[in-house]
Amino acid sequence: MPVIVTFLLPAVIFLLIYTSAVIFHLYRLYRLRVVDGVQNDWRQAARLAVCALWDAHGWLWHGYEIQGMENIPQGPFLVIYYHGALPIDMYYFIARMLLFKRLQIHTVADRFMFKIPGWKTLLEGLHVIPGTVGECTAVLRNGSPLAISPGGVYEAQFGDHRYQLHWKNRLGFARVAIEAKVPIVPMVTRNVREAFRTVGWLRGICRRIYAATRIPLAPVYGGFPVKLVTHLGKPIPYDASLTPEQLQKKVARAIEDLVEEHQTVPGNILRALTERIVDLPKKRPEKPIAANGKCQNGAVKDTSDTSSSGADRVKVS
Repeated sequence: MPVIVTFLLPAVIFLLIYTSAVIFHLYRLYRLRVVDGVQNDWRQAARLAVCALWDAHGWLWHGYEIQGMENIPQGPFLVIYYHGALPIDMYYFIARMLLFKRLQIHTVADRFMFKIPGWKTLLEGLHVIPGTVGECTAVLRNGSPLAISPGGVYEAQFGDHRYQLHWKNRLGFARVAIEAKVPIVPMVTRNVREAFRTVGWLRGICRRIYAATRIPLAPVYGGFPVKLVTHLGKPIPYDASLTPEQLQKKVARAIEDLVEEHQTVPGNILRALTERIVDLPKKRPEKPIAANGKCQNGAVKDTSDTSSSGADRVKVS
């Protein structure tokens, strides 16, 4: 029974996503009454309702916190974050930023998400885009902040509790930052891999299926009420002298520094649950983490995912 529950708990997240989608559809259906009774923008009213739902869930189930808010710069900026098995930390982060800072974070997601029944209206309402470099640059030039996970779906499926980056040779986000001339804020959420995990012994076959079809099929289990704390690092300013490759390595190092400072590696579910009650001192890893997973910050190409070069797409979720 406990094993069954660990595979059923992720369904709660999908239930919340569909509840959010229903809220947007209802606000759109009754938009004339909403405009008269609430405010002039039914989409904004729906966003606030959805964000309140997600913020409440994050606070109750994970004791969600954000540390490093002082590192958020004025004006447009690019958030680069580590992608968990499910990016629930990004849902909570977006919700809290809108509710308490009135700052709408745009995000990039894989195109397959827009094909899931009922999700398109929700994604568009929350400013989620299937971003090319041009689209992402336009968002930033228009003055809006943007969040990208270079590892995306690949990192979600095949990353693990060692928190190594799986960016391969993806440089799209670096090109976006350089073209838009904006600072980059690195982001890591402590215990995001302990909240949800993918089944390790199926990783090999799932990797082959994903390489052939681009369909993410790695089973996810968990939903454990672990402590989640999002850490925002110091912004990396725009530097015209940096190439995309150099900027990618610099950002990867900044994220790995956040992992080294705040995350016990390898992650432990029991420890993460205990942190809901008491803040335990961080354990240092026995071995240093290799930069950017097996890819050494993009210097080594992984032939199992050659189609994701990042030349014209920013791979994210």
